[in-house]
Amino acid sequence: MNTHPYLRAFLSGILVPTLIMPLFLTAFIVLRLGLQISVPIERGIVFPMGLVPIIWGFWNMLWQGSHSGTHLSVGLHGTFLPFLLLPLGTLVATHAGVLRLGATHAIWFSSIEIPYGLIALCFAAALAGYYLVWKYIVGFVNRVLGIA
Repeated sequence: MNTHPYLRAFLSGILVPTLIMPLFLTAFIVLRLGLQISVPIERGIVFPMGLVPIIWGFWNMLWQGSHSGTHLSVGLHGTFLPFLLLPLGTLVATHAGVLRLGATHAIWFSSIEIPYGLIALCFAAALAGYYLVWKYIVGFVNRVLGIA
């Protein structure tokens, strides 16, 4: 009997972003409609809402397929995902006109300047967060579905 481990790995991987994305959508609606913020953030939120869960699912499928050869823990494997998402997100945001890269800072929506040092600090925090989420949540769901 075929137990479809890659399908279960994909479904396990998309769980977390699928649960979190509605929270981002709620925050977007409150900012845009409730507080009347005129920054065109819909250009920066629609694309990730569709793409991030799919990337997480494929990333977990990659872990499932490579785990027997690499023996990486699911937490450590998940920690590498921001190294893919940051350049991909930067590329998409610059081409969509949402982000401009300056010499010392990035400029979001032509109005918000973020120094690169703060971006590096946030990236380090994201690495820690990804490790914890992948180790405890995705790893738990992988065990429940019998693929870990």
